[in-house]
Amino acid sequence: STGLQNRLLGVRVPPGLPVFKPTNTVEKQAVSEAATKRFDGLKWVVVFTLVGVGVIGNYYYNAEPLLYRVLALLVLAAVAGVIALRTARGASTLDLARGARVEAGKVVWPTRQERNQTTLVVVGFILLMALILWGLDALFGWLATFVIG
Repeated sequence: STGLQNRLLGVRVPPGLPVFKPTNTVEKQAVSEAATKRFDGLKWVVVFTLVGVGVIGNYYYNAEPLLYRVLALLVLAAVAGVIALRTARGASTLDLARGARVEAGKVVWPTRQERNQTTLVVVGFILLMALILWGLDALFGWLATFVIG
């Protein structure tokens, strides 16, 4: 037979893969990431402290107008969010959110007609099942009253 089983093809060994040597910028980035991870614990302490300050401050200043308290809480939440996003875990969360947004853009959403038809099928199935269950309930109720008396 011919094809891949033929020993006369003279198959050669493919060349090896190129060796990746990191450049100086990659090494600097790795050092920068290590330095960033080193301060992550401190950043999370600051984030939780800001959240605590917001909760305690909202309780302590309960006589102040609600608008001022809400604005202060929004500012504290924004600062805490920015600090949290500067951590390694925050950066990975942000990458995940960006990836999810890209994937959501790839989704082929149904047209209005498809949406309406699918909704009608679901509503019709629900009504059919409700009628079946109502009929079974009435049948079992009638049987129970017949047996019990």
